[in-house]
Amino acid sequence: MRRRRSIKILATLGPGTSEEARIAELFEAGADVFRINMSHTPHDLLRTLHGRIRAVEERFARPIGILVDLQGPKLRVGEFADGKVDLEEGATFVLDASSKPGDVSRVHLPHPPVFKAAEAGHRILLDDGRIRLRIEHASAKRLECTVEIGGKLSDRKGISLPDTLLPFGAMTDKDRADLDAAVNLGVDWIALSFVQRPDDLAEARKMTRGRAYVMAKIEKPSAVERLDEIIEMADGLMVARGDLGVEMPLEAVPGAQKRITRACRHAGRPVVIATQMLESMISAPVPTRAEVSDVATAVFEGADAIMLSAESAVGEYPIEAVATMNRIAEKVETDPVFANVIHAQRTDPEPTGPDAISAAARTVAETLKLPAIVCYTSSGATGLRAARERPDRPIIALSPNMATARRLALVWGVHCVETEDARDETDMVDRACRIAYQEGFARPGQRIIVTAGVPFGTPGATNMLRIAFVGSDKLGEG
Repeated sequence: MRRRRSIKILATLGPGTSEEARIAELFEAGADVFRINMSHTPHDLLRTLHGRIRAVEERFARPIGILVDLQGPKLRVGEFADGKVDLEEGATFVLDASSKPGDVSRVHLPHPPVFKAAEAGHRILLDDGRIRLRIEHASAKRLECTVEIGGKLSDRKGISLPDTLLPFGAMTDKDRADLDAAVNLGVDWIALSFVQRPDDLAEARKMTRGRAYVMAKIEKPSAVERLDEIIEMADGLMVARGDLGVEMPLEAVPGAQKRITRACRHAGRPVVIATQMLESMISAPVPTRAEVSDVATAVFEGADAIMLSAESAVGEYPIEAVATMNRIAEKVETDPVFANVIHAQRTDPEPTGPDAISAAARTVAETLKLPAIVCYTSSGATGLRAARERPDRPIIALSPNMATARRLALVWGVHCVETEDARDETDMVDRACRIAYQEGFARPGQRIIVTAGVPFGTPGATNMLRIAFVGSDKLGEG
């Protein structure tokens, strides 16, 4: 099954889309990777969903990526004696270490590290930013605040501290157990929540031991400030616009999205744009015009993937949401402006042999208008380099490792095929031509460009570029 677009689509699975038949429908509608949210998924359901996705993968004979999204630390206030209070603007409100039920003047904050890190002048956001406090005095067990934006506050509502670098890592005991279960199953990507600094990725990388790629979710201002360092440590990034929009001014989020996308493209790291892309389709069969423009903007920016959350997990129109996103992406990528924007944002290749080969392959393919670029990639690095170039020709990534093919299912413009590694140069050319034909990219009489590494089977050794003729004598089975 060949997609008619380069950007990829992630669909979150949920109660309405957890059956194998529905997963197959989502895939046929355009989903390339499936997200499993561990905030709502016990391990037995994780195993079930994994098995169903792999069954769909076998049915369609196409590599499908699986992304497991870890919950991360959840900061919440305690409980109130009456279940809720109404905070008035200008009033004093205290967060303290006492476990007694709260009232209109105070509430329990069951997170001791917050008291150590918070300082006078820092903001505290409650209930997804609906209520805003400003810390006036901070001590080891008490934060005395002024209510800047009031409202109703009920038990166990979430708390965010956008100005505070919290002194704990991104993973909880639950996250460690979830990560261990996920990588033992063989999922392809682990998305890490609550990333504040590059060091937050170290534990996840140590636990995965290369068995899955690690994606940093950028949802805090402190992560944006240290973006380049985090990109260096991560295998990919997700622009988690929902949480970013709580912790920084809403008007600052679009600029942050563009900055993150361009930084990832420059570094050759996959980047996913997430949250509320087609939010109205949770309950409506068509999106708003603004949502269509939002999705189109991510496509124009050259993001690797766009993601559906509640739209496909609990929405009334999950298949329609994926199909709508697919149509938007296809239309944008055929717009004459698209090629100009992608070209204008292209960055120079790194001064390495493999990067130079990938850049040369793009130039030759575009100059000669070849139907495809075929790259042999064992570890996935060559596929990532080819995608970094954002060519206007399709990329066919041939890999002997199914795990690599599945991970690359998230990457811009890459059509993944599992196949044996080439035995020699003749086999390299014949196999590339045959697969390009069988997958519907090239016809007899056309030429393709092929990149590989010699000696064959050596990861990261891309050093060869060939223009190959697709002749009818090379299109047999085998």
